[in-house]
Amino acid sequence: MSDPTAINFAIEGIGFWGNGLPDWNAARRFLADGTLPDNPPAKPSPQLLAPNERRRAPDSVALALEVAQAACAMAGCDPATLASVFASMHGDLAITDYICETLATAPESASPTKFHNSVHNAAAGYWTIGTGCMAATTAISAYDCTFAQGLLEAVVQSQASNAPVLLVAYDAQSSGPVDAISHSEGLLAAALVVNAREDARGPRMTLSLRPGAATETGGALHARFARNAMAPMLPVLEFLASQARGQLELRASPLQTLVLHLLPRQSVEASA
Repeated sequence: MSDPTAINFAIEGIGFWGNGLPDWNAARRFLADGTLPDNPPAKPSPQLLAPNERRRAPDSVALALEVAQAACAMAGCDPATLASVFASMHGDLAITDYICETLATAPESASPTKFHNSVHNAAAGYWTIGTGCMAATTAISAYDCTFAQGLLEAVVQSQASNAPVLLVAYDAQSSGPVDAISHSEGLLAAALVVNAREDARGPRMTLSLRPGAATETGGALHARFARNAMAPMLPVLEFLASQARGQLELRASPLQTLVLHLLPRQSVEASA
């Protein structure tokens, strides 16, 4: 029996960046046969920013903008028109650690630029300024449920507005004393353009909430980036790459599970 509260939506665009896998095609090849690209870039370099800003941008911002641009390009969407949800467990812990250490040891030498980049919605700010986007943007952090809550927020916004919404999920390296409490390794980000319209293109899924703990799974991509704070999103990307049937569960809170189903292609055609 179908869930009357489930939301049907499509994934119109995907962007991905992780250490050694600098785009979605590279991630798909890795999932298919373990192939890694030769000489991948060490860091993302989003062309949205001017060269000087690109060099100064913190890793978290560069990650977010790189995948956001890729997802919009795949979807064929004008970034200036899309509402967006930026989801990160940590924001930028390297900058947070710098500010805390500087305030404790030499507060008069704190960098205004680093303070500017320390806020949790810094990446969203760079994105809206760089694209000239005047649509609403939301920044979300929900510890290890961050991606699930970000996806839920983006899909509900799309259903309410009857328009596509950009979801950007990212986390970078942790450092300093906070690292012992909430560890994160390397660089990892993904972006999805989700669209709840019935005529939306791309793989279609349903999303619903149920009470109880999630049965969490993960494949090769999850194993590679398991120590990054945004690793909980990776089963969704593996799900999309494999076009798997059945359901996928994500931890949405200590008491709730986000349940995703990938719809068969024929049901997409029938509903078009």
